[in-house]
Amino acid sequence: MSNFYTDVVMKGPSFHTTQAVSDIMLLEPVTRAAVQAIMAESAAHGIPLIAFETYRSQERQMALFEKGATQLKTVGVHHYGLACDLVKDIGGPSWKGDFTFLRDLAKAHGLIWGGDWGFPKRRTKFVDAVHVQRCTVARQTSLFNGQWYPDDTYNPYVDLGAGGQ
Repeated sequence: MSNFYTDVVMKGPSFHTTQAVSDIMLLEPVTRAAVQAIMAESAAHGIPLIAFETYRSQERQMALFEKGATQLKTVGVHHYGLACDLVKDIGGPSWKGDFTFLRDLAKAHGLIWGGDWGFPKRRTKFVDAVHVQRCTVARQTSLFNGQWYPDDTYNPYVDLGAGGQ
């Protein structure tokens, strides 16, 4: 199956890097447009954002795991060009303060927020308040197994309404 991941991400020079990658061109086009819209809207409300990490390799994920910076040993949705960590720009990146404003911005632009994973009324054990992605949690296994990749019309909120299937 040909898609942004196989055609662009896998063939790029960052595929095995251990460095943080903030290149928004490594986000698949629909995700990229949504992230850019979130950043513009947030800046218009006085909260400028930085796309801190877009793509993440398995090698970087393992290095972060070994340092204790993540609980996940295996790379997630960042690896597929479908996720971005957005942090506040205060003359440099900042993870401090409240990021709940991202919930509404993410949803308005068709992305899932890592603060509630698309379920705002459900408490979650894992909160990643700076994270947005264009994939439901229920779809992640099929994404990781190479069985599914979103097309341009995919809407994770419609998918959630269908049980994520």
